[in-house]
Amino acid sequence: MENTIKKQTTAQVMTPEQFLEHYQGHRRLTRKVIEAFPEKEFFNYTIGGMRPFAEMVKELLAIAVPGLTEIISENSSEFDEHRDYGNTKAQFLEKWDQDTEEINKLWKQLSPERFQENIKLFGQYEGTVQSSILYFIDNEIHHRGQGYVYLRALDIEPPFFYERS
Repeated sequence: MENTIKKQTTAQVMTPEQFLEHYQGHRRLTRKVIEAFPEKEFFNYTIGGMRPFAEMVKELLAIAVPGLTEIISENSSEFDEHRDYGNTKAQFLEKWDQDTEEINKLWKQLSPERFQENIKLFGQYEGTVQSSILYFIDNEIHHRGQGYVYLRALDIEPPFFYERS
């Protein structure tokens, strides 16, 4: 029976292009959250022991392109969320935009067969390529939610969560 089980290599629910659009929709929304922050609060505002939003964005930047690069190259690297992206919100947005384009380029190198491949991302996180990318998205949603809490506490209306264009 085991020999008759075929490894799933094609999309069942969405195509790789639809998956990328879903991911990039979340990135567009997170970018709007970054834009909504006042400069000072982006780097310094905290509630209940949570990190400033800029620190959360550093984590997101440390996952997206480095993670996809590792998936494509199959060369493991250490996770490093303490990189310096500058000291202005504009510099973070510039890096965000550069990474958005890089994700598009890297995605084109990812064959559909690879999505079910088992990997160990950053030398420590085991799963499939697909589950790893879903983690990238889930983690971004989680931190964006924290950003929403900050914005509301600052009396700033955050972008609508469903506006991903």
